[in-house]
Amino acid sequence: MSKKLKQRNEIDDKYKWDLESMYADEKDWESDLAACGETAKELAGYKGKIGENAENLLAVMSLHDKLERTGENVIVYAMMRRDEDNRREKYQAMCDKAMSVFTQLAAATSFITPELLSCSEDTVMSFIDAEPALEIYRFFIKDMFREKDHVLSKEEENIIAQFGEITPAAGDVFKMLNDADMKFGTVTDEDGEEVELTHGNYIKFLESHDRSVRKQAYEGCYKAYRALINTLAAAYNYSVKGDCLHARMRKYDSARQCALSGGNIPETVYDSLVSAVNDELPTLHKYIELRKKMLGVDELSMYDVYVPLIEIPKRVIPYAEALEIVEEALQPMGEEYIARMKKGFADGWIDVYENEGKTSGAYSFGSYDSKPFILCNYADTLQDVFTVIHEMGHSMNSLYTREAQPFIYGSHSIFTAEVASTVNENLLMKYLLKKEKDPEMRKYLINMHIEAFRTTLFRQTMFAEFELYSHRTVEEGGQLTAAGMCEEYKKLNYKYFGRALADDEYIQYEWARIPHFYSAFYVYQYATGYSAAAAISDSILSDYEKNSKPGKATEAYIEFLKSGDNDYPIELLKIAGVDMSTTGPVNNAMKVFAELVDEFCGLNEQ
Repeated sequence: MSKKLKQRNEIDDKYKWDLESMYADEKDWESDLAACGETAKELAGYKGKIGENAENLLAVMSLHDKLERTGENVIVYAMMRRDEDNRREKYQAMCDKAMSVFTQLAAATSFITPELLSCSEDTVMSFIDAEPALEIYRFFIKDMFREKDHVLSKEEENIIAQFGEITPAAGDVFKMLNDADMKFGTVTDEDGEEVELTHGNYIKFLESHDRSVRKQAYEGCYKAYRALINTLAAAYNYSVKGDCLHARMRKYDSARQCALSGGNIPETVYDSLVSAVNDELPTLHKYIELRKKMLGVDELSMYDVYVPLIEIPKRVIPYAEALEIVEEALQPMGEEYIARMKKGFADGWIDVYENEGKTSGAYSFGSYDSKPFILCNYADTLQDVFTVIHEMGHSMNSLYTREAQPFIYGSHSIFTAEVASTVNENLLMKYLLKKEKDPEMRKYLINMHIEAFRTTLFRQTMFAEFELYSHRTVEEGGQLTAAGMCEEYKKLNYKYFGRALADDEYIQYEWARIPHFYSAFYVYQYATGYSAAAAISDSILSDYEKNSKPGKATEAYIEFLKSGDNDYPIELLKIAGVDMSTTGPVNNAMKVFAELVDEFCGLNEQ
């Protein structure tokens, strides 16, 4: 018997997101697309006039907001429709059309920044002082002047903007291969049933206590990537070259400096993260040695590193039950947070189940004017409950921010966004551990907590090291080849896992399946966010347990959620009581990891 994925029309509408709330009639989408062009023409009328007076500056900033806001709706809608089923040519075409038009608009407005920066900063600030309506743009404009050395002439900015239509090409090629074209074969599961292997069930199979199931899934997955490794290497190579070229044109010393500069993040934050995690690798190796011992295998393979070390009865957690667990776990966030989140559950925020062609994984997305949508591929496991609470953290952050901030500050840097999701995950883990009385289940949860550290702090930092290697290779005049990247990735993997891990012919291909590599120097922020979130969630829980109700830590955290982009990420996190410019948060997180490993080792020696 074979279990096949459902087609999208076979899934009940109550488990689908409400994209109709954005565009009930797609003719309105076409109208908004056209309106972007009209706004761009109006904006172009101010070319050469921005620095004349405060009125012109206000008109330009207002029109630019209008253009960005409408364009955001257009692009977000098309992308989410495509993600429902990547095989649908209609929405592939809509995405292409939206991106093409938006690139043209970016070119049409590319004069704004260089023209504004051709004025003296004092003159522009005097405009803001004279016109109250410009006050909201003060931080935004001061940040422009901070990066003045990296802004090119009007003509050069226009050329770069026009290339925006092809800049995402490598990532789009990867996405189509990964989500629409690649097939991974089938796996014979624990019940002897033949099941199609997909992105959605891959980790579920790797968590199986049947080693043959794990091996089938692992090898089936990486054989598919191996078969296309040269194509995938070419796609990633050009993505990296694009990052390096962009940085060079903007006069940054490196692609990493360019990527971190937007958030004013010192490169020392990145280096300190890698250093702190490397210092704690012996503890990770100790845990991997224990994993090998507890599994009772002569050789520990990569397909053995995700299976829970404590075997508990298989538990199916229906989606409705997952929402109840999420609600209970987040009680320390307060009544208002909970009420607003529950409204989101019932109001079409979440696209719940996997279907044929649907984008893999999970995300929170949306525009400033839309609901804070969530894409899931829910499969009734405890890990899926963690995914729901993680993405809900992002969406609640978006909800609070969009209500509190003007459009110009209505988004978040990834550096801060990952905190909102991981605080929720930590609260869920602490809730589950507190209420669990069964000794074996407690050990299972502690193991799961350790795995969260391993897969976020350690794994994402390993990814960060690979990204640094790939970009420095290109920047130093080297060539990124499939063989070279596979060799480097294999070395990193063994550095992180230690001597307990057996030699493996497949893990070298793992870099080829990581979508985040197409957003340069993105993944390290999962690790920094995890560290910050550990400190914040501990403060929230400490207050809650002390007072039997949410306290000042929760209040401060909600203020942080409302802050959006109205300051630099490191400054915003200070609102919630965390200073990421120091090594303290990462070092403290490493200390917690070491304590968890020691506790888990002790429990399993009794």
